[in-house]
Amino acid sequence: MEDYYVEVRRVTEFIEKKANGFMPQIGLITGTGLSGIVDKFEVVLELPYGDIPGFPVSTVQSHKGQLVFANYHGLNLVILQGRFHYYEGYSMQDLTLPVRVLKELGCERFIISNVTGSVNPDYEMGDVVFIRDHINLMGANPLRGKNFEQWGPRFPDMKSTYNEDWNRRCMEVAEGIGFTAHSGVYCAFAGPNLETPAEYIFLNRIGADVVGMSTVPEVLVAKHMEVPVLVFSLVSNKCYPPEAIRETSVEDVISVGEEKAPLLQEMLCKILESGILLED
Repeated sequence: MEDYYVEVRRVTEFIEKKANGFMPQIGLITGTGLSGIVDKFEVVLELPYGDIPGFPVSTVQSHKGQLVFANYHGLNLVILQGRFHYYEGYSMQDLTLPVRVLKELGCERFIISNVTGSVNPDYEMGDVVFIRDHINLMGANPLRGKNFEQWGPRFPDMKSTYNEDWNRRCMEVAEGIGFTAHSGVYCAFAGPNLETPAEYIFLNRIGADVVGMSTVPEVLVAKHMEVPVLVFSLVSNKCYPPEAIRETSVEDVISVGEEKAPLLQEMLCKILESGILLED
């Protein structure tokens, strides 16, 4: 842990040499259904995760596994085409190392996407949810251990983690292209199993709207470094009320992501074009 900052800097410096002066403004972490958005960007550089010394490697079948530098409408972006999960066996520090690296590369904003199950009875499969708060039930925290003051404080306050104005305006964009959009609370479990019916009932009762197995570690690290985040979820399966629960496979989740991928990509492109994320 003493060497963690040194390791992040080592990875960053390796990538900087490959990027040859490219300075990203926005870091994008793509979940299922969004990695194809890179095809709409002007790609400058693609780096497979396995070619970056010290970088984790994604093992999830729907995650491509490369770092992409690109430009879109004058915005410089660096994209994690595939994220990392606690259930893959990584430590919290290892799976969030790429988020630290994006900040060190110069990113001033993060966009994070995911697919989720809904525990709000009003949310349907295929809806998009802009996250306004979260509940961490993963049983772990990437900020545990030695604090590095050069990144942020020992005890970061979480009150203003999500930008309400960004969410409101992005919901308008989403609805304008045909999505049913919501503002909701994301709850994270460690996975990899899907939750039990009793857990879905519990989540609904404690105020969660959607549930997944990612995102919260990345948001915690972003907040620690005071990097603003926009987070949105695609609802892949309905988990509440109990009679709505159906057995769900990873193939089912991927299928919903693929079906909605064109609309997700259109939505994010319009958000980037609007300049919403460039405003405080």
